[in-house]
Amino acid sequence: MLRRKSSFFTLVLMIGVTCFSQQKISLQNLYDSTFRIERLDQIHSMNDGHHYTVLNYDRNSRSTSLDQYSYQNLQKTNTIVNSLDLDEISWFSAYDFSDDESKVLLETQRIPIYRRSKKAIYYVYDIAAKTVTSVSQDLIQEPKFSPDGSKVAYVHNRNLFIKDLQSGALTQVTSDGNNYIINGITDWVYEEEFSFVRAFHWNSKGTHLAFLRFDESDVPVFSMDLYGDQLYQTQQVFRYPKAGEDNSVVSLHVYDLSQEHTKIISLENAYYIPRVQFTNDANLLSVQTLNRHQNDLRLLYVNVQKGSVKEVLQESDKVYVDVHDNLTFLKDHSFIWSSESDGFNHLYHYSKQGKLINQITKGAWEVTDYYGYDSNSHRIFYQSVECGSIYRDVYSIKINGTDKRQLSKSLGTHHAAFSANFSVYINTYSTAITPPIYSLNSATDGAPLLTIQDNRLLSEVAQKFCWQSKEFSTLSVNGESLNMWMLRPADFDPSKKYPVLMFQYSGPGSQKVADQWFDSYNTWHQMLTQQGYIVVCVDGRGTGYKGAAFKKSTYLNLVKLETEDQIEAARQVGNLSYVDKNRIGIWGWSFGGHMATNCLLKGNEVFSMAIAVAPVTSWRFYDTIYTERFMRTPQENPSGYDDNSPLNYPELLKGKFLLVHGSGDDNVHVQNTMRMVEGLIQANKDFEWMIYPDRNHGIYGGNTRLHLFTKMTKFINDNL
Repeated sequence: MLRRKSSFFTLVLMIGVTCFSQQKISLQNLYDSTFRIERLDQIHSMNDGHHYTVLNYDRNSRSTSLDQYSYQNLQKTNTIVNSLDLDEISWFSAYDFSDDESKVLLETQRIPIYRRSKKAIYYVYDIAAKTVTSVSQDLIQEPKFSPDGSKVAYVHNRNLFIKDLQSGALTQVTSDGNNYIINGITDWVYEEEFSFVRAFHWNSKGTHLAFLRFDESDVPVFSMDLYGDQLYQTQQVFRYPKAGEDNSVVSLHVYDLSQEHTKIISLENAYYIPRVQFTNDANLLSVQTLNRHQNDLRLLYVNVQKGSVKEVLQESDKVYVDVHDNLTFLKDHSFIWSSESDGFNHLYHYSKQGKLINQITKGAWEVTDYYGYDSNSHRIFYQSVECGSIYRDVYSIKINGTDKRQLSKSLGTHHAAFSANFSVYINTYSTAITPPIYSLNSATDGAPLLTIQDNRLLSEVAQKFCWQSKEFSTLSVNGESLNMWMLRPADFDPSKKYPVLMFQYSGPGSQKVADQWFDSYNTWHQMLTQQGYIVVCVDGRGTGYKGAAFKKSTYLNLVKLETEDQIEAARQVGNLSYVDKNRIGIWGWSFGGHMATNCLLKGNEVFSMAIAVAPVTSWRFYDTIYTERFMRTPQENPSGYDDNSPLNYPELLKGKFLLVHGSGDDNVHVQNTMRMVEGLIQANKDFEWMIYPDRNHGIYGGNTRLHLFTKMTKFINDNL
């Protein structure tokens, strides 16, 4: 840390010398290619462990190609397929190999649905034969090769189908899909909160297909007007379970391809089924279930031949248990599991029967990503915050918990994509002032071997615009040490008084104070420093990567402690000699919009301005899975829902307030803003607001983002 601080101050001095002739960041720069990051898109490690593939876009020819590269020298060794060579496809947006990599699914004509879901046209490209086969003439969802690559399963109109690529025969597995029955893909709330769409899985022999069925009959219907450009508006209608309301009834089914028969699997106490995954045994399906309070998670084994169910592992918590994707089955049928059971997220090794063999990682720090297990070296590869919660580093460790090695060497944020044989990995490294650097590294000791992409042009552009470094520190607030960053103007003068804009998100387990480049609002914040503002971000209680107790401290009272932390942090920032304490504003999006609203009202003596974008204003309006995980139901915890809802105290507004929402927001419904507006009107409070027609939670499309941030910038300049 001392070495880091020294290098930081050296950088500040360098910037101080070169920033007198800085170029000014414009709002247009936020959305043109000025600060565009060069990325490696959709990296896939080939089975041989010596090659990887990347999806490349040619902007001139408007074509895409799937290209193969060598790990040894990073040179392109083959173009697997180029859309210019195909009559059927002018471009493709995603790809997926069959297990033996002889075929590849190509996605085109994608139409987004919600955050993760989409419909598209798919083709199968046979690499050796160089032939193209249409999976379906219809827009379909979530196609997946069978293990031998001879078939593709997919969902169309909420029914599950299997296409035989050799004969062309099409088998319809389900036929009851309709406007309230869904087979093989998830409903809205599972997609949003359990983070998956495909809800069917092949076993290792391709003989059975397990899938989830959602019965939405009792889920209340939500509708949104879509104004479009026609004479009459239309409606988007879908089933959305708000906190305390009925969820879909979810059931597990297994289809036997040889018998052409579907079996229903009876699962006790399975209110939610957030994960389904076949083990290495083709007859053994793993299923994770949760109760409605989400504090009792069970790992079950289902014998798909017999239909029998056995509980293997149970994890419970007084608060809630997080669902993860780290379950990995090894060749001996033991498995890797991650858990917060000792107070921090760590990796564990269990036998096939669910008996704990050993805890693999230990310490007062969190494992933040699990990369995989190398059966040859018996090593596990993972990412953690062991060097500090604002950093990410890559490690390897023996499965018995010995011989831990730190592979990443420099402070900042490291992400790894390992080769199939775990001999090398592509490392993505960045800091708050270092754009992403992609390099090839040794998996043995982390030594860098070759640089793939260093974003040097972006670094040079950032220097021309006098990109300021975030000053990382901690702030003692309400008995906790909170992580904080501060951005100051390049010509900062400690004898002057500066207005401050605070930014946060504050949602459970989230993080905004991290030493990394990937901050979607970073360019705008940099622009504001050029206009004379100090920008500050503080991660309060409830945010992530500092242990379960810190994260779960906000249970049953979302935004109460978080608001108190932001108000106190602002008060302390206001006491700095170079801060004008009468000009402190705060802004946030979604959960952060709720926070900004609450802070302006409850902290009306500290904050003079707030911008809330797509805010929740009452957790009663939000979905079951997310809200009840942290609040239980409104019926059980009415005061937790109401005591910290700004709908119930609009009269506290004193400062300047801007409310923004998209009318087509399927996630945080515009209802939240409309109810807040009505409350402010009835309290006779002056405020500004903006509705973006038909825009979803991301509020983008065409010039929408430019318009939004132009409006926000003007509001800040007028009121801060």
